[in-house]
Amino acid sequence: MARKHAPKGGAEGPSQRQLRVAEEVRHALSAVFTRETFHDPDLHDLHVTVTEVRASPDLKHMTAFVSGLGRDLTKAQFAGLRRVSPFLRREVSRAVRLKYAPDLHFQPDTALDYAMKIDAVMKRPEVQRDLGPQPAPPAEQDEG
Repeated sequence: MARKHAPKGGAEGPSQRQLRVAEEVRHALSAVFTRETFHDPDLHDLHVTVTEVRASPDLKHMTAFVSGLGRDLTKAQFAGLRRVSPFLRREVSRAVRLKYAPDLHFQPDTALDYAMKIDAVMKRPEVQRDLGPQPAPPAEQDEG
C-alpha cells in the first residue's frame, strides 16, 4: 500500500487518531486536576481548566492549553505545572492506553481573551455603522 505524502505547504491538519487521543488526554488531565491537591506551594488552591490538548504526530508530546478559573495563571503556576509534569504524565498513562507515555507541555489558553477582544471591536460604533443595513440605491426611472 502506497503511503500518502503531505502536500508541499504542510497544510495538512492533525489526523483523526491525534485528535481522538488528544481529547482522551484532555479528559484524563481534567480528571486529575479535579481530584488532586498538589503539595507544590505554587499550585495551592489552583483551579485549572484544560481547554485543549494538541498531540504531536508520533503521540509522544502533548501540549495542554490551560486557563485558570476567573484569573490568568502566573509564571510561577506554570513553573509548578512543569514540576508536577512527571506525576501528571504517570496519571495520564494510567488513564489512556498508549505505547508511550506522552511528555506534557503546558501553554496558556488565550482563545477567550482573543474572542473578548474581537467582541469589543465588533461593538465599536464605527464598526456597527459599517455592519448596519445599507440604504438602497435610488431607483432609476424609465424615460419613455
